[in-house]
This record gives sequence, C-alpha cells and structure tokens, in this order.
Amino acid sequence: MKLVFAGTPEVAVPSLRALIDSDHEVAAVVTRPDARSGRGRRMSASPVAELAAGEGIEVLKPEKAGDPEFLERLAEIGPDCCPVVAYGALLPQRALDIPERGWINLHFSLLPAWRGAAPVQHAILHGDDVTGASTFRIVKELDAGPVFGTLTETVRPTDTSGELLDRLSVAGAELLVRTIDGIAGGQLTAVPQEGDGVSYASKLTPEDAELDFTAPAQRVDRVARACTPAPGAWTTFRGTRLKVGPVSPLPDADTPALDPGQVHADKRRVVVGTSTNPVLLGEVQPQGKRAMAAVDWARGVRPTEDDRLGR
Repeated sequence: MKLVFAGTPEVAVPSLRALIDSDHEVAAVVTRPDARSGRGRRMSASPVAELAAGEGIEVLKPEKAGDPEFLERLAEIGPDCCPVVAYGALLPQRALDIPERGWINLHFSLLPAWRGAAPVQHAILHGDDVTGASTFRIVKELDAGPVFGTLTETVRPTDTSGELLDRLSVAGAELLVRTIDGIAGGQLTAVPQEGDGVSYASKLTPEDAELDFTAPAQRVDRVARACTPAPGAWTTFRGTRLKVGPVSPLPDADTPALDPGQVHADKRRVVVGTSTNPVLLGEVQPQGKRAMAAVDWARGVRPTEDDRLGR
C-alpha cells in the first residue's frame, strides 16, 4: 500500500523505520513544524522529519492539519492509508476522508483505557500492573475508533514513563506493521471499543508533577516515576525549586522515623519522610544547576532537622 505517515517525537521513529523497511511504500511524512529545542533554543526539525529527510522521503509540515495547501498535497499523493504515531495535532474530517482505508493510529494503552495525550504516564500514576498498545482507526471522537490489534506490556515496579514508553514504541512498531499488512491483505476487521472501562489520560502539567510528601510513599513514588522525564517531578527546598528524579520507598526495617518532608542525610544516602515510609532520593537538580546525586546535593546544603521538602 501507499502510505503517508504522521508522527513527530522520538517515540514515533521506530514505527516510521519499520514501515520504511516493510513491503509498503512510505510516500510522504506529516509532522509538526520545526520548533525551538535544546539549551540554545535553536529551531530544529522533529525526529520523524530528520529520519524521513535522510531517507529522501517528502516531508509535510502544516501549521494545522486543515490547511488547504496541505489537504491538496495529501490528495495529490493519494495514500491508501495513513499510519499515525504521536503526531500531536487533531485531524479534521476533511483530512480523515482522503485515504480510502483511513488513518490508523498506534496508541500506547489498551483501549478503551487511557484515551488521550498521556496514557503511559497515567498507567504508572494509577498503579496499573499491565498496559500495552492498540492500533485503531481514527474517528472524530478522541481515541474512540474501532480497534485492529493490541499487545500487552508489564509495568515494572521501577519503570519511569520514559522507560516504559521506549519499550512500547519498539513493540508497537511491530504491531503497526502487522496491522497495515492485515489491512492491505483484507485479513483484519476492526472491532468497536466496548463502552465499559473508558478512562482518559490528560497531559500532565508541571503542577501535576509537584511531589506531596504528606501523601503515602507509594503515591510519591508513582508521581515521580510518571513525571520522568517530562514534565519532571519537583518540590521546593528553602523556598527554591528542586527537581527530583525517581525515588525508592524504603521498607519499615530500614527507615528512620521522619515527619513528612523531613530530610535525613548521611554519607551514603538521603531519605525523606512521607505519611507512611520514607523514600530514598536518587538524583536531584537544584534550580539553575546541573543534576547531581542526592548525597552530593545534601553535602552542599547540609539540611537541618527543621528543613522540609515542600516549603
């Protein structure tokens, strides 16, 4: 089949690579316009655009997917099907109507669970033991189209959203190719999503990423892992922001008695009190400084018994 692939960030790259290497023709790629990134805030093409350009594939970067010039060019290319992975923009019905076999989205959850922008983050945040990926036909309603295929992935106790998404992006690329193969061969029929079990995964904001040490250790752990690498878990120390990497809840036999937010530091570790067991800090990043091991940070700031994270 002739394909036009839509995607933007690094997690979409394995799928594009797999489709390029498949028996299908990737005639063009649709991605978000160049954006500023990195410390120098230079204008940069998306990871998907860079891969496509390196393969000599036409790259389309519409400001909006409803732009007349983009729709005209898409119709000229005449794709049979448009696979989508994390494109990052809504597709109007005029775009959805162009490919005869539709737009097929790879979504990183077991639909109808966690429809929306941040399914992996919410799976970790809510303590799911198993998540996965789904391929489905895009319809007007958010992530509600009929499903072609799924795969499952265990959520490991120490998974960050970045680590889990990396695994899903690789496994999901294989699922997407198998789905496109099945559609091309007429072997796949999409199954409507069941009404039960629908949940929504809104994008996590910096406000969502603030750690509350008056919560149980399990909650602090989940928020920190769900928000790593983005938007980045954080708290405050002596009135300034402190970015916090993943933490580790400590067992009862290995913990000092600490108030919520109270910091205990020695030569080998830094632990912080919660409403239940303390948690072990791994890496932290003070405002305006580089990331560092928590023991190195504590050696510099020398927290007292009166200091608390979160104020």
